[in-house]
Amino acid sequence: MHERILILDYGSQVTQLIARRVREAGVYCELHPGDVSDAFLLEQKANGLKGIILSGSHLSAYDEDALKVPPAVFEQGVPVLGICYGMQAMAMHFGGEVTHAHHREFGYAEVRARGHTKLFDGIEDFSTPEGHGMLKVWMSHGDQVTRLPDGFKLMASTPSCPIAGMADETRLFYGVQFHPEVTHTVQGQAMLTRFVRDICGCHADWNMPDYVDEAVAKIREQVGSDHVILGLSGGVDSSVAAALIHKAVGDQLTCVFVDHGLLRLNEADQVMSTFAEHMGVKVIHVDATDDFMGKLDGVTDPEAKRKIIGKEFVEVFQREASKIDNAKWLAQGTIYPDVIESAGAKTGKAVSIKSHHNVGGLPETLNLKLLEPLRELFKDEVRKLGIALGLPTEMVYRHPFPGPGLGVRILGAVNKQFADWLREADAIFIDELRNTIDPDTNQSWYDLTSQAFAVFLPVKSVGVMGDGRTYEYVVALRAVQTSDFMTADWAPLPHQLLSKVSSRIINEVKGINRVVYDVSTKPPATIEWE
Repeated sequence: MHERILILDYGSQVTQLIARRVREAGVYCELHPGDVSDAFLLEQKANGLKGIILSGSHLSAYDEDALKVPPAVFEQGVPVLGICYGMQAMAMHFGGEVTHAHHREFGYAEVRARGHTKLFDGIEDFSTPEGHGMLKVWMSHGDQVTRLPDGFKLMASTPSCPIAGMADETRLFYGVQFHPEVTHTVQGQAMLTRFVRDICGCHADWNMPDYVDEAVAKIREQVGSDHVILGLSGGVDSSVAAALIHKAVGDQLTCVFVDHGLLRLNEADQVMSTFAEHMGVKVIHVDATDDFMGKLDGVTDPEAKRKIIGKEFVEVFQREASKIDNAKWLAQGTIYPDVIESAGAKTGKAVSIKSHHNVGGLPETLNLKLLEPLRELFKDEVRKLGIALGLPTEMVYRHPFPGPGLGVRILGAVNKQFADWLREADAIFIDELRNTIDPDTNQSWYDLTSQAFAVFLPVKSVGVMGDGRTYEYVVALRAVQTSDFMTADWAPLPHQLLSKVSSRIINEVKGINRVVYDVSTKPPATIEWE
């Protein structure tokens, strides 16, 4: 049994990052709704609970409909860390005061550490001439604690937020107004590691090789002698899910690879070769291009496209499942970021950004139970798991590809011609990224970017080729760098690389006469355009 940290979710879009940071510290954690019962907390305590973290929220702690922290949280005899809303809710619980801030803070801030607490001891980014330890952090709040509760002392401050951190070190209760879970807080990982390892006393016993054995045992217990069908897309998530489930139940797994006409160039051949020929996995290849294209004809709204694609996937799986004896489970490569952006976190309190085709449950007509062995993992953990399972590095570290495929990279209406043009343009972009080496790191720009792809825009522009006028379509290139896929910066690709990609696409892809580069960060943009 792992020692564990319990993270209570109050609806922040970045709550799952807390879990990711805790796991990076080698500590097992679970994320649950913020209104858990007393009985649940007692069960957690009996199963190795060592500390509790309270997340942020888009709500105010004083709102009538805001979740309150269950009193039993503070009665388990374990350290508690409140982050942003979590700090404010903690303050209100113990009699402090929270009010709307006159000066809201969103983004970079410099916080002065005070009080020499265990949480910040020896952790700083720089010191002032007066010798004050300073921290570079990321703020996101419109409310703030204006009166400390009894028993708490000041732990941090900024000029506009006099109480940016508080601590009751007798009971080991801590609160910070900023977000240590995001990468923009420079020492955030050090703070969370300090909390879970030193203050809570957890050992570093969470790692992917051990997780393989645990996940295999859990899948075998769930599945028993039933048969499992997995939707194999060729992407990292479904590939790792397939390898994990195959390790657990072997021939009880049948993968269904659906060619919906919206795959990357030569994707179908690569998937069949890798899994069917080299890994010995049973794979059924279903060419459903006409079905998908027919259902998408004339549809321009991105949410409508995602739902149509998701529904058609389910129908294909249902049809194939009927041909397999004892098929009782449908497996999917759903991971944490999918759940977050669909507001499918266990609280249901997060604000929805966009739906994902493999999140949100299955229709009642599909008589299959859902198996999602990666649902609690982040992308980097999925990749570590893939390596631990023995998958090829080039497969595991391949850039992510959305479940709806090019359907959400073709803006507006989808048709076969647009898909063919985009496939060619995307392949050229990826080819040049792989072939261009950065002299400072000696790595290819494909490896230096986390996700890169082309987007087809439903607009035409005037161009000149030879002595003739052209009036053709536009492709946008998107390349981002990120460690968690929750926030991302656009990749500073060399101008020479962009120039070569643009030249090749315009010259080699009929129908495209203009190429642009997307320099938007996430947030406010998402990584995908739709």
